[in-house]
Amino acid sequence: MKVEIWSEIACPWCGLGGHRLGRAVERFEHSGDVEVVHRSFPLGSGLPEDRTLSAREFVLAKYGAVPGQAGVPDIEGMAAAEGLAPYRVLDNRVGNTDLAHEFLAHASAEGKNGEAWNMLFRAYFGEAAPIFTLDDLLGFSDKLGLDREQTRQVLVDRRYRQRVQQDALQAQRLGATGAPFTVIDGRYAL
Repeated sequence: MKVEIWSEIACPWCGLGGHRLGRAVERFEHSGDVEVVHRSFPLGSGLPEDRTLSAREFVLAKYGAVPGQAGVPDIEGMAAAEGLAPYRVLDNRVGNTDLAHEFLAHASAEGKNGEAWNMLFRAYFGEAAPIFTLDDLLGFSDKLGLDREQTRQVLVDRRYRQRVQQDALQAQRLGATGAPFTVIDGRYAL
């Protein structure tokens, strides 16, 4: 069984959804027969590339409320109930994630798909670590055991830009209007 999950790396629902999917696969009696593939569905492309913004201010401006207010789900509390603590959402920074998605596509091409996605989700939401600049991503490259200079060149050349765009278009063709978006065996969309 192949499970594909399209996510925005800075989306708290995607981080929680990826965690839940991983736990479900671990508990599944045929987990060895399940291949999970993470794909990019960038939602932050319209944000500035040269700076980050307060997540609290961004969410308030975009939605008029923040999690925990007037019927808005408390994502941090939900994550804590799932064993993800700390899970920083509102006290985090947001920015353009295009380069981070290109980094993830490169790591995937190097055989580190799940490992790279999980590491960036943990770093971003668990540690409020920045994931937006070349230098930020090169630090993750080292932790994954990727060749630092090759990764630098790949990101400077923007070699995976088209791949990331193709992932997003594929998700949209399959019916995605947001993230996370999951497809099982190319047939069943959630």
